[in-house]
Amino acid sequence: MNRIASLALVILGVVLLAMGWDAYRSVSSDVSRLFTGAPTDRALWLLIGGGLAAVAGLGGLSRGSK
Repeated sequence: MNRIASLALVILGVVLLAMGWDAYRSVSSDVSRLFTGAPTDRALWLLIGGGLAAVAGLGGLSRGSK
């Protein structure tokens, strides 16, 4: 069961990273970078959350089952 949860976290992480990358490359993020020098908060949170979920899932998969 832990393997399934870890695999789900990896898949969720990849999906969130893809959504974050799309948000990072969007027009609204470009406008935000023009005025503030930083992309939108939504893009950053999606990228951070996706990275953390993927790392946690990979960590769970690498531990294996006992």
